[in-house]
Amino acid sequence: MTNRKQKILNFLENMETEEDSFIPQFCHNLKNDNKVYYGGPFFDKDEIVEAIETLIFGKWFSSGQKVYEFESEISKLLNQKSSLMVNSGSSANLIAITAAKKYYNWQDGDEIILSVVGFPTTLNPIIQNNLKPVFADIEYETLNFDLNEVENKITPKTKAIFVSPVLGNIPDVERLIEISEKHKVLLFLDCCDSFGTKYKGKNISEYFTLSTLSFYPAHHITTGEGGMVCSNNQDLIRIARSFAWWGRNCYCVGVENLLSKGSCGKRFSKWIEDLDLEIDHKYFFTEIGYNLKPLDLQGAIGLAQLKKFDHIHKKRIENKNKIQAIFEKIPNLKFCQEAPNYEVSWFGVPIICPDSKTKKKLVAILESNGIQTRNYFAGNILYHPAYTNLDKKDNYPNANIVLDRVFFVGCSPTINNSKIEHIENVLKKNHEQFKN
Repeated sequence: MTNRKQKILNFLENMETEEDSFIPQFCHNLKNDNKVYYGGPFFDKDEIVEAIETLIFGKWFSSGQKVYEFESEISKLLNQKSSLMVNSGSSANLIAITAAKKYYNWQDGDEIILSVVGFPTTLNPIIQNNLKPVFADIEYETLNFDLNEVENKITPKTKAIFVSPVLGNIPDVERLIEISEKHKVLLFLDCCDSFGTKYKGKNISEYFTLSTLSFYPAHHITTGEGGMVCSNNQDLIRIARSFAWWGRNCYCVGVENLLSKGSCGKRFSKWIEDLDLEIDHKYFFTEIGYNLKPLDLQGAIGLAQLKKFDHIHKKRIENKNKIQAIFEKIPNLKFCQEAPNYEVSWFGVPIICPDSKTKKKLVAILESNGIQTRNYFAGNILYHPAYTNLDKKDNYPNANIVLDRVFFVGCSPTINNSKIEHIENVLKKNHEQFKN
Protein backbone atom coordinates (compact mmCIF):
# COMPACT_ATOMS: atom_id res chain seq x y z
CA MET A 1 0.00 0.00 0.00
CA THR A 2 1.34 3.43 -0.93
CA ASN A 3 1.92 6.07 1.70
CA ARG A 4 -1.00 8.11 0.35
CA LYS A 5 -3.41 5.16 0.53
CA GLN A 6 -2.22 4.38 4.05
CA LYS A 7 -2.98 7.95 5.11
CA ILE A 8 -6.50 7.67 3.68
CA LEU A 9 -6.99 4.35 5.47
CA ASN A 10 -5.72 5.77 8.77
CA PHE A 11 -8.05 8.75 8.46
CA LEU A 12 -11.07 6.53 7.84
CA GLU A 13 -10.19 4.15 10.65
CA ASN A 14 -9.87 7.08 13.07
CA MET A 15 -13.45 8.04 12.18
CA GLU A 16 -14.77 4.52 12.77
CA THR A 17 -16.75 3.69 15.89
CA GLU A 18 -18.65 0.61 16.99
CA GLU A 19 -21.92 2.22 15.93
CA ASP A 20 -20.44 3.67 12.75
CA SER A 21 -18.91 0.51 11.26
CA PHE A 22 -16.53 0.68 8.34
CA ILE A 23 -18.83 -1.72 6.53
CA PRO A 24 -20.66 0.54 4.02
CA GLN A 25 -24.32 1.04 4.81
CA PHE A 26 -25.39 -0.54 1.53
CA CYS A 27 -23.58 -3.84 2.33
CA HIS A 28 -26.75 -5.03 4.06
CA ASN A 29 -25.94 -8.74 4.13
CA LEU A 30 -22.81 -8.08 6.21
CA LYS A 31 -24.88 -6.76 9.11
CA ASN A 32 -25.48 -8.97 12.13
CA ASP A 33 -29.23 -9.42 11.75
CA ASN A 34 -31.70 -11.88 10.24
CA LYS A 35 -32.16 -10.00 6.98
CA VAL A 36 -30.98 -12.00 3.96
CA TYR A 37 -30.80 -9.88 0.83
CA TYR A 38 -30.76 -11.64 -2.54
CA GLY A 39 -27.58 -9.82 -3.51
CA GLY A 40 -25.23 -7.07 -2.54
CA PRO A 41 -21.67 -5.81 -2.91
CA PHE A 42 -18.84 -7.77 -1.34
CA PHE A 43 -17.09 -4.57 -0.31
CA ASP A 44 -14.62 -3.43 2.32
CA LYS A 45 -11.96 -0.81 3.00
CA ASP A 46 -9.97 -1.65 -0.13
CA GLU A 47 -12.60 -0.34 -2.54
CA ILE A 48 -13.26 2.78 -0.48
CA VAL A 49 -9.58 3.70 -0.24
CA GLU A 50 -9.10 3.17 -3.99
CA ALA A 51 -12.17 5.26 -4.81
CA ILE A 52 -11.14 8.13 -2.53
CA GLU A 53 -7.57 8.20 -3.79
CA THR A 54 -8.72 8.25 -7.43
CA LEU A 55 -11.37 10.88 -6.69
CA ILE A 56 -8.92 13.23 -4.96
CA PHE A 57 -5.66 12.54 -6.76
CA GLY A 58 -6.71 11.00 -10.09
CA LYS A 59 -5.71 12.78 -13.27
CA TRP A 60 -9.21 12.66 -14.76
CA PHE A 61 -12.63 12.48 -13.10
CA SER A 62 -14.36 10.72 -16.00
CA SER A 63 -12.94 7.61 -17.70
CA GLY A 64 -9.17 7.71 -17.35
CA GLN A 65 -6.24 5.53 -16.48
CA LYS A 66 -8.05 3.43 -13.85
CA VAL A 67 -10.86 2.56 -16.26
CA TYR A 68 -8.26 1.64 -18.88
CA GLU A 69 -6.43 -0.60 -16.39
CA PHE A 70 -9.71 -2.24 -15.37
CA GLU A 71 -10.58 -2.91 -19.02
CA SER A 72 -7.14 -4.49 -19.50
CA GLU A 73 -7.48 -6.72 -16.44
CA ILE A 74 -10.94 -7.92 -17.50
CA SER A 75 -9.54 -8.76 -20.95
CA LYS A 76 -6.77 -10.82 -19.35
CA LEU A 77 -9.17 -12.60 -17.02
CA LEU A 78 -11.53 -13.57 -19.85
CA ASN A 79 -8.76 -14.16 -22.39
CA GLN A 80 -10.16 -11.48 -24.71
CA LYS A 81 -8.10 -9.07 -26.80
CA SER A 82 -10.12 -5.96 -26.01
CA SER A 83 -12.74 -4.63 -23.60
CA LEU A 84 -14.72 -1.43 -23.22
CA MET A 85 -16.16 -0.20 -19.92
CA VAL A 86 -19.45 1.72 -19.98
CA ASN A 87 -21.82 3.04 -17.33
CA SER A 88 -24.03 -0.07 -16.94
CA GLY A 89 -24.61 -3.61 -18.11
CA SER A 90 -27.69 -2.35 -19.94
CA SER A 91 -25.51 0.12 -21.84
CA ALA A 92 -23.04 -2.68 -22.56
CA ASN A 93 -25.81 -4.63 -24.33
CA LEU A 94 -26.92 -1.51 -26.21
CA ILE A 95 -23.41 -0.72 -27.40
CA ALA A 96 -22.67 -4.36 -28.28
CA ILE A 97 -25.69 -4.66 -30.60
CA THR A 98 -25.22 -1.14 -32.01
CA ALA A 99 -21.56 -1.80 -32.84
CA ALA A 100 -22.33 -5.24 -34.29
CA LYS A 101 -25.00 -3.81 -36.60
CA LYS A 102 -22.49 -1.29 -37.92
CA TYR A 103 -19.54 -3.70 -38.19
CA TYR A 104 -21.46 -6.56 -39.86
CA ASN A 105 -23.60 -4.23 -41.99
CA TRP A 106 -26.85 -5.62 -40.68
CA GLN A 107 -30.00 -4.11 -42.14
CA ASP A 108 -33.16 -2.96 -40.41
CA GLY A 109 -35.38 -6.00 -39.91
CA ASP A 110 -32.54 -8.50 -39.63
CA GLU A 111 -33.21 -11.03 -36.87
CA ILE A 112 -31.65 -11.86 -33.49
CA ILE A 113 -32.84 -14.95 -31.58
CA LEU A 114 -33.16 -14.77 -27.79
CA SER A 115 -35.06 -16.33 -24.91
CA VAL A 116 -38.61 -15.10 -24.33
CA VAL A 117 -37.85 -15.29 -20.59
CA GLY A 118 -35.32 -12.93 -19.08
CA PHE A 119 -34.51 -9.32 -18.37
CA PRO A 120 -35.56 -6.55 -20.80
CA THR A 121 -32.05 -5.22 -21.33
CA THR A 122 -31.16 -8.22 -23.52
CA LEU A 123 -34.17 -7.48 -25.70
CA ASN A 124 -34.30 -3.68 -25.76
CA PRO A 125 -31.12 -3.02 -27.81
CA ILE A 126 -32.42 -5.28 -30.58
CA ILE A 127 -35.59 -3.18 -30.86
CA GLN A 128 -33.70 0.10 -30.42
CA ASN A 129 -31.49 -0.81 -33.39
CA ASN A 130 -34.49 -1.57 -35.64
CA LEU A 131 -33.66 -5.26 -35.65
CA LYS A 132 -36.27 -7.97 -35.16
CA PRO A 133 -36.26 -10.04 -31.95
CA VAL A 134 -37.20 -13.67 -32.56
CA PHE A 135 -38.11 -15.52 -29.38
CA ALA A 136 -37.52 -19.10 -28.32
CA ASP A 137 -39.38 -20.85 -25.52
CA ILE A 138 -37.53 -22.34 -22.56
CA GLU A 139 -36.90 -25.85 -21.28
CA TYR A 140 -38.76 -26.04 -18.00
CA GLU A 141 -36.10 -28.25 -16.39
CA THR A 142 -33.15 -25.91 -17.11
CA LEU A 143 -35.00 -22.58 -17.59
CA ASN A 144 -32.61 -21.94 -20.51
CA PHE A 145 -34.06 -21.54 -23.97
CA ASP A 146 -34.79 -24.67 -25.96
CA LEU A 147 -31.97 -25.12 -28.48
CA ASN A 148 -34.15 -27.23 -30.77
CA GLU A 149 -36.57 -24.35 -31.00
CA VAL A 150 -33.69 -21.90 -31.44
CA GLU A 151 -32.48 -23.84 -34.48
CA ASN A 152 -35.98 -24.10 -35.91
CA LYS A 153 -36.40 -20.32 -35.67
CA ILE A 154 -33.35 -19.58 -37.86
CA THR A 155 -34.17 -17.95 -41.22
CA PRO A 156 -32.03 -16.35 -43.95
CA LYS A 157 -32.40 -13.07 -42.03
CA THR A 158 -31.03 -14.46 -38.75
CA LYS A 159 -27.73 -12.79 -37.85
CA ALA A 160 -27.04 -13.85 -34.26
CA ILE A 161 -28.21 -15.79 -31.22
CA PHE A 162 -28.09 -13.68 -28.06
CA VAL A 163 -27.56 -16.06 -25.14
CA SER A 164 -28.49 -15.00 -21.60
CA PRO A 165 -27.61 -17.81 -19.16
CA VAL A 166 -30.08 -18.43 -16.35
CA LEU A 167 -28.60 -17.11 -13.11
CA GLY A 168 -25.14 -18.17 -14.33
CA ASN A 169 -26.13 -21.56 -15.78
CA ILE A 170 -25.39 -21.56 -19.52
CA PRO A 171 -27.11 -23.70 -22.20
CA ASP A 172 -25.25 -26.48 -24.02
CA VAL A 173 -22.16 -24.75 -25.43
CA GLU A 174 -21.27 -27.51 -27.90
CA ARG A 175 -24.77 -27.48 -29.36
CA LEU A 176 -24.72 -23.68 -29.64
CA ILE A 177 -21.43 -23.81 -31.55
CA GLU A 178 -22.81 -26.56 -33.81
CA ILE A 179 -25.89 -24.46 -34.61
CA SER A 180 -23.76 -21.35 -35.17
CA GLU A 181 -21.42 -23.06 -37.61
CA LYS A 182 -24.14 -24.97 -39.44
CA HIS A 183 -26.29 -21.89 -40.08
CA LYS A 184 -23.51 -19.28 -40.17
CA VAL A 185 -24.95 -17.15 -37.37
CA LEU A 186 -22.99 -15.39 -34.65
CA LEU A 187 -23.11 -16.15 -30.93
CA PHE A 188 -23.39 -13.22 -28.53
CA LEU A 189 -23.40 -13.57 -24.75
CA ASP A 190 -25.20 -11.49 -22.15
CA CYS A 191 -22.88 -12.57 -19.31
CA CYS A 192 -24.23 -10.08 -16.78
CA ASP A 193 -25.49 -12.85 -14.44
CA SER A 194 -22.78 -15.40 -15.21
CA PHE A 195 -19.41 -13.70 -14.80
CA GLY A 196 -16.97 -16.46 -13.87
CA THR A 197 -18.86 -19.41 -15.33
CA LYS A 198 -16.56 -21.83 -17.17
CA TYR A 199 -16.92 -24.65 -19.65
CA LYS A 200 -14.11 -27.19 -20.00
CA GLY A 201 -11.88 -24.90 -17.95
CA LYS A 202 -12.41 -21.86 -20.19
CA ASN A 203 -14.38 -18.74 -19.36
CA ILE A 204 -17.60 -18.92 -21.34
CA SER A 205 -16.84 -15.58 -23.04
CA GLU A 206 -14.18 -17.41 -25.05
CA TYR A 207 -16.86 -19.31 -26.96
CA PHE A 208 -18.68 -16.17 -28.16
CA THR A 209 -17.98 -13.41 -30.67
CA LEU A 210 -18.64 -10.84 -27.97
CA SER A 211 -19.88 -10.80 -24.41
CA THR A 212 -21.19 -8.23 -21.96
CA LEU A 213 -20.85 -7.84 -18.20
CA SER A 214 -22.69 -5.86 -15.54
CA PHE A 215 -21.20 -4.39 -12.36
CA TYR A 216 -24.52 -3.56 -10.71
CA PRO A 217 -24.31 -4.04 -6.89
CA ALA A 218 -26.18 -7.37 -6.97
CA HIS A 219 -23.84 -8.89 -9.54
CA HIS A 220 -20.63 -10.85 -9.09
CA ILE A 221 -18.41 -7.80 -8.72
CA THR A 222 -19.56 -4.20 -8.58
CA THR A 223 -18.43 -0.69 -9.36
CA GLY A 224 -21.74 0.80 -8.14
CA GLU A 225 -23.04 0.85 -11.68
CA GLY A 226 -21.04 -0.14 -14.73
CA GLY A 227 -20.72 -2.63 -17.55
CA MET A 228 -18.25 -4.06 -20.05
CA VAL A 229 -18.21 -5.22 -23.67
CA CYS A 230 -15.50 -7.83 -24.42
CA SER A 231 -14.33 -9.42 -27.66
CA ASN A 232 -11.36 -10.83 -29.51
CA ASN A 233 -12.40 -8.62 -32.42
CA GLN A 234 -10.58 -5.37 -31.66
CA ASP A 235 -12.21 -3.52 -34.57
CA LEU A 236 -15.63 -4.36 -33.12
CA ILE A 237 -14.61 -2.93 -29.74
CA ARG A 238 -13.17 0.15 -31.44
CA ILE A 239 -16.54 0.83 -33.07
CA ALA A 240 -18.27 0.17 -29.74
CA ARG A 241 -15.95 2.70 -28.08
CA SER A 242 -16.85 5.30 -30.69
CA PHE A 243 -20.59 4.82 -30.08
CA ALA A 244 -20.07 5.01 -26.30
CA TRP A 245 -17.87 8.13 -26.56
CA TRP A 246 -20.20 10.54 -28.40
CA GLY A 247 -19.48 8.95 -31.80
CA ARG A 248 -15.98 10.35 -32.03
CA ASN A 249 -13.32 8.51 -34.00
CA CYS A 250 -10.51 8.91 -31.45
CA TYR A 251 -9.69 5.77 -29.49
CA CYS A 252 -6.98 7.05 -27.13
CA VAL A 253 -7.45 5.74 -23.60
CA GLY A 254 -5.67 6.35 -20.29
CA VAL A 255 -2.16 7.76 -20.60
CA GLU A 256 -2.47 7.61 -24.40
CA ASN A 257 -4.44 10.85 -24.08
CA LEU A 258 -1.22 12.55 -22.94
CA LEU A 259 0.63 11.70 -26.15
CA SER A 260 0.97 14.81 -28.29
CA LYS A 261 0.19 12.85 -31.46
CA GLY A 262 -2.23 10.37 -29.90
CA SER A 263 -2.29 6.60 -30.37
CA CYS A 264 -2.73 6.95 -34.12
CA GLY A 265 0.40 9.11 -34.46
CA LYS A 266 -1.47 11.69 -36.51
CA ARG A 267 -3.76 13.42 -34.04
CA PHE A 268 -3.63 16.77 -35.84
CA SER A 269 -4.30 15.85 -39.46
CA LYS A 270 -6.72 16.41 -42.32
CA TRP A 271 -9.53 14.26 -40.97
CA ILE A 272 -12.44 15.94 -42.81
CA GLU A 273 -12.10 15.33 -46.55
CA ASP A 274 -14.00 18.45 -47.64
CA LEU A 275 -11.84 20.81 -45.55
CA ASP A 276 -8.22 21.63 -46.21
CA LEU A 277 -7.61 21.94 -42.46
CA GLU A 278 -5.71 20.04 -39.82
CA ILE A 279 -8.12 19.28 -36.99
CA ASP A 280 -7.81 17.46 -33.67
CA HIS A 281 -8.74 13.77 -33.96
CA LYS A 282 -10.50 14.07 -30.59
CA TYR A 283 -13.13 16.23 -32.28
CA PHE A 284 -13.73 14.10 -35.36
CA PHE A 285 -17.03 12.19 -35.33
CA THR A 286 -17.92 9.17 -37.46
CA GLU A 287 -20.98 7.79 -35.66
CA ILE A 288 -24.19 9.12 -34.13
CA GLY A 289 -23.23 8.09 -30.63
CA TYR A 290 -24.03 8.38 -26.95
CA ASN A 291 -22.15 9.36 -23.81
CA LEU A 292 -22.01 6.15 -21.79
CA LYS A 293 -18.66 6.63 -20.10
CA PRO A 294 -18.10 5.58 -16.46
CA LEU A 295 -16.16 7.51 -13.82
CA ASP A 296 -12.50 6.76 -13.25
CA LEU A 297 -13.14 5.97 -9.58
CA GLN A 298 -15.42 3.16 -10.79
CA GLY A 299 -12.44 1.68 -12.60
CA ALA A 300 -10.45 1.92 -9.37
CA ILE A 301 -13.21 0.12 -7.44
CA GLY A 302 -13.33 -2.54 -10.15
CA LEU A 303 -9.61 -3.20 -9.85
CA ALA A 304 -10.00 -3.73 -6.09
CA GLN A 305 -13.00 -6.02 -6.68
CA LEU A 306 -11.04 -8.19 -9.11
CA LYS A 307 -8.59 -9.06 -6.34
CA LYS A 308 -11.53 -10.71 -4.54
CA PHE A 309 -12.93 -12.37 -7.65
CA ASP A 310 -11.72 -15.92 -7.03
CA HIS A 311 -13.07 -15.83 -3.47
CA ILE A 312 -16.41 -14.41 -4.67
CA HIS A 313 -16.69 -17.15 -7.31
CA LYS A 314 -15.98 -19.94 -4.81
CA LYS A 315 -18.38 -18.54 -2.20
CA ARG A 316 -21.21 -18.25 -4.72
CA ILE A 317 -20.81 -21.93 -5.61
CA GLU A 318 -20.54 -22.92 -1.94
CA ASN A 319 -23.56 -20.84 -0.91
CA LYS A 320 -25.65 -22.12 -3.81
CA ASN A 321 -24.99 -25.71 -2.79
CA LYS A 322 -25.70 -25.07 0.92
CA ILE A 323 -28.90 -23.11 0.33
CA GLN A 324 -30.22 -25.51 -2.31
CA ALA A 325 -29.62 -28.44 0.07
CA ILE A 326 -31.91 -26.73 2.60
CA PHE A 327 -34.71 -26.26 0.06
CA GLU A 328 -34.30 -29.83 -1.20
CA LYS A 329 -35.86 -31.01 2.09
CA ILE A 330 -39.18 -29.57 0.92
CA PRO A 331 -41.06 -32.14 -1.20
CA ASN A 332 -41.60 -31.67 -4.95
CA LEU A 333 -39.30 -28.70 -5.50
CA LYS A 334 -36.94 -28.87 -8.48
CA PHE A 335 -33.63 -27.12 -9.14
CA CYS A 336 -31.39 -26.27 -12.07
CA GLN A 337 -28.32 -28.49 -11.98
CA GLU A 338 -24.81 -27.90 -13.25
CA ALA A 339 -24.07 -30.12 -16.28
CA PRO A 340 -20.79 -32.07 -16.67
CA ASN A 341 -17.74 -29.98 -17.72
CA TYR A 342 -19.35 -26.79 -16.41
CA GLU A 343 -18.32 -24.67 -13.44
CA VAL A 344 -21.23 -22.31 -12.86
CA SER A 345 -20.71 -19.04 -11.02
CA TRP A 346 -24.25 -18.84 -9.67
CA PHE A 347 -26.07 -15.52 -9.47
CA GLY A 348 -28.86 -17.07 -7.44
CA VAL A 349 -30.55 -20.33 -6.44
CA PRO A 350 -33.43 -21.01 -8.86
CA ILE A 351 -36.36 -22.86 -7.28
CA ILE A 352 -39.02 -24.50 -9.45
CA CYS A 353 -42.26 -25.16 -7.56
CA PRO A 354 -44.82 -27.80 -8.55
CA ASP A 355 -47.63 -25.25 -8.65
CA SER A 356 -48.44 -21.60 -8.01
CA LYS A 357 -49.88 -22.34 -4.55
CA THR A 358 -46.55 -23.74 -3.34
CA LYS A 359 -44.63 -20.79 -4.75
CA LYS A 360 -46.97 -18.25 -3.21
CA LYS A 361 -46.81 -19.91 0.20
CA LEU A 362 -43.03 -20.35 0.14
CA VAL A 363 -42.34 -16.78 -1.01
CA ALA A 364 -44.66 -15.41 1.68
CA ILE A 365 -42.88 -17.37 4.43
CA LEU A 366 -39.44 -16.27 3.26
CA GLU A 367 -40.32 -12.61 2.76
CA SER A 368 -42.09 -12.35 6.11
CA ASN A 369 -38.91 -13.61 7.77
CA GLY A 370 -36.59 -11.13 6.08
CA ILE A 371 -35.35 -13.47 3.32
CA GLN A 372 -35.55 -11.72 -0.04
CA THR A 373 -36.89 -13.54 -3.09
CA ARG A 374 -37.00 -12.56 -6.75
CA ASN A 375 -39.07 -13.77 -9.68
CA TYR A 376 -37.18 -15.31 -12.56
CA PHE A 377 -37.04 -11.78 -13.95
CA ALA A 378 -39.88 -10.84 -16.32
CA GLY A 379 -41.19 -14.35 -16.92
CA ASN A 380 -42.65 -14.38 -20.41
CA ILE A 381 -41.68 -10.86 -21.53
CA LEU A 382 -44.66 -10.77 -23.91
CA TYR A 383 -47.06 -10.38 -20.96
CA HIS A 384 -45.63 -6.94 -20.22
CA PRO A 385 -47.28 -3.86 -21.78
CA ALA A 386 -44.12 -2.62 -23.50
CA TYR A 387 -43.74 -5.84 -25.49
CA THR A 388 -47.22 -7.30 -26.14
CA ASN A 389 -47.06 -6.30 -29.82
CA LEU A 390 -43.91 -8.33 -30.57
CA ASP A 391 -45.48 -11.81 -30.67
CA LYS A 392 -48.29 -13.92 -29.21
CA LYS A 393 -47.53 -14.92 -25.64
CA ASP A 394 -49.48 -18.18 -26.00
CA ASN A 395 -46.85 -19.43 -28.45
CA TYR A 396 -44.54 -20.02 -25.48
CA PRO A 397 -46.26 -22.44 -23.06
CA ASN A 398 -43.25 -23.16 -20.84
CA ALA A 399 -42.47 -19.48 -20.45
CA ASN A 400 -46.06 -18.84 -19.42
CA ILE A 401 -45.75 -20.82 -16.19
CA VAL A 402 -42.52 -19.20 -14.98
CA LEU A 403 -44.14 -16.38 -13.02
CA ASP A 404 -46.53 -18.91 -11.50
CA ARG A 405 -43.95 -21.38 -10.26
CA VAL A 406 -40.35 -20.11 -10.39
CA PHE A 407 -38.40 -17.78 -8.11
CA PHE A 408 -34.89 -17.49 -6.77
CA VAL A 409 -33.04 -16.56 -3.61
CA GLY A 410 -29.52 -15.17 -3.42
CA CYS A 411 -26.19 -16.91 -2.98
CA SER A 412 -23.99 -13.82 -2.73
CA PRO A 413 -20.72 -14.17 -0.76
CA THR A 414 -22.15 -11.62 1.65
CA ILE A 415 -24.57 -14.33 2.85
CA ASN A 416 -22.61 -15.81 5.73
CA ASN A 417 -23.23 -19.02 7.70
CA SER A 418 -25.48 -17.33 10.27
CA LYS A 419 -27.78 -16.11 7.51
CA ILE A 420 -27.81 -19.55 5.91
CA GLU A 421 -28.75 -20.96 9.33
CA HIS A 422 -31.57 -18.41 9.49
CA ILE A 423 -32.93 -19.70 6.15
CA GLU A 424 -32.71 -23.26 7.45
CA ASN A 425 -34.46 -22.42 10.72
CA VAL A 426 -37.30 -20.61 8.95
CA LEU A 427 -37.93 -23.54 6.62
CA LYS A 428 -37.71 -26.08 9.47
CA LYS A 429 -40.24 -24.10 11.45
CA ASN A 430 -42.67 -24.15 8.52
CA HIS A 431 -41.88 -27.61 7.17
CA GLU A 432 -45.30 -29.05 8.11
CA GLN A 433 -46.99 -26.73 5.61
CA PHE A 434 -45.29 -28.50 2.71
CA LYS A 435 -45.95 -32.13 3.59
CA ASN A 436 -47.88 -34.11 1.02
